[in-house]
Amino acid sequence: MSTHFEEELVMLHGWGMNAAVWDGDWQADWPELRQHRIELPGHGASPFPPSLNNLWRWADACLDAAPARAIWLGWSLGGLVALAAALRAPKRVAGLILLTATPRFVQAADWRPAMPETTLDQFHTELLADPAATLARFLALQVRGSDSARETLRQLREELATRPPPNADALALGLDLLREEDLRGQLPDIRCPALWLFGSHDALVPAAVAERIEMLMPGARTHIIAGAAHAPHLSHPAEFAQAVRSMLAEVRESLA
Repeated sequence: MSTHFEEELVMLHGWGMNAAVWDGDWQADWPELRQHRIELPGHGASPFPPSLNNLWRWADACLDAAPARAIWLGWSLGGLVALAAALRAPKRVAGLILLTATPRFVQAADWRPAMPETTLDQFHTELLADPAATLARFLALQVRGSDSARETLRQLREELATRPPPNADALALGLDLLREEDLRGQLPDIRCPALWLFGSHDALVPAAVAERIEMLMPGARTHIIAGAAHAPHLSHPAEFAQAVRSMLAEVRESLA
């Protein structure tokens, strides 16, 4: 039996993570979906050839592994790659779900709800000295402030351990992408339905980004998950699953 593209869901994890972060009970809410858990270059079992040296080539690599047309779900850095894929191949991305993602991760004079650049610089320095400790610190930062921080951190650690560790060069380039990329000016060029999900207690991507998205991308929907930090799909799975279901219904309705 053939599968309609609205039943195809591409899933992109964040920096230093892998496809195992999508394990969870919330998946039972999407029995109709065919999931494509694509690992970013150099993460998990995904190769990292020297040619994959910028955001657009990462997007191309993910498009190469994706079905012909699908809804794309991107978490954090994976959201940035999903946005690039939608800009690169708009006919292949039927809808976007951006989970604690942002078009610009670092602060600027006209973009205050973001990480200070010094935070990413420190991660870069620490990564060279001790990759494992840097990843551990990043995991802790992702759950800081969450209603269920300890349990979410335990779950993240367990899931990540089931897949190969990330490539150090891929981690370094990923930090460069987080620090340097700025897709704010290109958001109006994305015409597919889009849902941006934020955590009210996120220490990496402040929920205040939602207000900026509503101005930059008027057709998009935003939703803030109360009590969540940077990993709402783990800390608040029911609300996350409900938001995704709502988005899928919107995409289907746009086709009717």
